[in-house]
Amino acid sequence: MAKNYYEVLGVSRDAPQDQIKKAYRKLARKYHPDISKEADAETHMQELNVAYDTLSNAEKKKEYDFQLDHPEGFGTFGDQAHHGFNDSQFYQQGNHQQADFSGFEDLFGRFGSGFGGGNYQYQQQNRAQQPYKGEDQHASIDVDLDIAYRGATQNITLQIPTLNAYGEPEVQRKTLQVKIPKGLKDGQQIRLSGQGQLGVNGGPNGDLYLEVHYRATERWHVKEADVYMTVDVAPWEVALGQNINIQTLDDTTVQVSLPKNAHTGQQLRLKNKGIPNKTPGHLYLVLNIVNPPAHSAEEQQAYQAFAEAFQQFKPRQP
Repeated sequence: MAKNYYEVLGVSRDAPQDQIKKAYRKLARKYHPDISKEADAETHMQELNVAYDTLSNAEKKKEYDFQLDHPEGFGTFGDQAHHGFNDSQFYQQGNHQQADFSGFEDLFGRFGSGFGGGNYQYQQQNRAQQPYKGEDQHASIDVDLDIAYRGATQNITLQIPTLNAYGEPEVQRKTLQVKIPKGLKDGQQIRLSGQGQLGVNGGPNGDLYLEVHYRATERWHVKEADVYMTVDVAPWEVALGQNINIQTLDDTTVQVSLPKNAHTGQQLRLKNKGIPNKTPGHLYLVLNIVNPPAHSAEEQQAYQAFAEAFQQFKPRQP
């Protein structure tokens, strides 16, 4: 006895769509003619395609479930297809009892001029040849921050979790040449067309979505399009509110006026100097006050004079 579509996919009739899809993809990887070593792989693949095409479509699934629930009218559907029945009646093979289907024209009308005109088996075989797009895949890469300002083309090797021909999980290594445009925000994706999983029955490959992140260093880190840069400053530069020159990642020099008596951790915003996105980010200068070491006698004397000048300063008092 031939299996019904649920049995072909190995799922129950109340299985949700995600379970039906998962079952189909697992079996498709097992029986796909391009990779399967099974002798009857192509036949199995056609059966899987027909079953999935029907059960993954709500309207087709409804029609098919009706057929399963009314086997008296559909048990020999394929054999009867050549007898030329009209839209309103169907004859059961064997006793030739007439069954009235006049109330179901809207349900079966799309099969053509009656069941005979539609040739159900022919239509189902055609469905087996339908191409299916491969599944999209996702990966992420870490790149240097200067690429956000210049863009780059890089060869990258990805390790992408996937399923092998037997439905078992494995890690696939893939080396690609990727063009990374400038101005990408941290976490923004690049779509690589056709670099996902292989299509079925000549269908197009899926796409690969590559999520770009910028490496954080001791001096730089990124939040979306905003860049945070740690800037070392001398105590007298912040005490006197002096001007300093900053070299940014876009190779420009910016003069910055430090606020008097600024403290470590204080942030200065340079508007639109972050990642040059469509909506530019900002560059935040995070001040870090660095005290020079006192190695020579002259340097130690300078610190002694400094201490005497600030005798009222008590750093450990609240």
